[in-house]
Amino acid sequence: MTGYPGVGRVLVVIPTYNEADNVVVITERLRQAVPSVEVLIADDNSPDGTGAVADRLAAADEFVHVLHRPGKQGLGAAYVAGFGWARDHGYDAVAEMDADGSHAPEELPRLLDAARDADVVIGSRWTSGGEVVNWPWRRQLLSRGGNLYTRLALGMPMSDATGGYRIYRLPALDKMDFESVASQGYSFQVELSWRAHRAGLRTVEVPITFAEREHGASKMSPLIIAEALWRVTLWCLQERRVGLGRRRALFGDSTSRWP
Repeated sequence: MTGYPGVGRVLVVIPTYNEADNVVVITERLRQAVPSVEVLIADDNSPDGTGAVADRLAAADEFVHVLHRPGKQGLGAAYVAGFGWARDHGYDAVAEMDADGSHAPEELPRLLDAARDADVVIGSRWTSGGEVVNWPWRRQLLSRGGNLYTRLALGMPMSDATGGYRIYRLPALDKMDFESVASQGYSFQVELSWRAHRAGLRTVEVPITFAEREHGASKMSPLIIAEALWRVTLWCLQERRVGLGRRRALFGDSTSRWP
């Protein structure tokens, strides 16, 4: 049975929607970079024929698989479906990777090496040694600011809680109850980071170089960003209510004077 040393069988989930121009290149690069891992292309019935392209890749390579989904349901739903597929097929770890080339497959071995001693590995743009290529300063500011707000609001130590280049051990995903995650986009990544933090899972950040896509249209939108900020604020308020409830249970009504 194949696998990555110290990690086991690894499935890289690549969600796609209208990525026909990118999916072949990213899959070939991944298979060359880490021949021992397998690939699952989770396609949301792309109108540009990405699903058919993925089928041809799978027909030519037994390490490539395709999950055809009925329609565009969002990044989070695609990953949840991919995680469930990995669990059902007996994998030990699952990785997230974008189809557009922004996550370099050549950096995956460093993330996998870190996964030997971690439950969750995040490829981080904003930790020491990480960088972003071809992003305008406004987008960098937005990403840095969003991560700072998330870190302060939720009390998490991650420098890049919104980053989408990740590895999860399957037992860790089960502890996080991943099937109940309803968030999409940035907030999907944040929610998984938050669940990992609350579950006490060992999370490691590995610096990566993130490159803006060269082909196709970005899926980022103001609505996705707004959802992330709204959900982080909601989770922060929930945490404060839980904390206040615990204080009252311990100290009685005197906690009403606490800030």
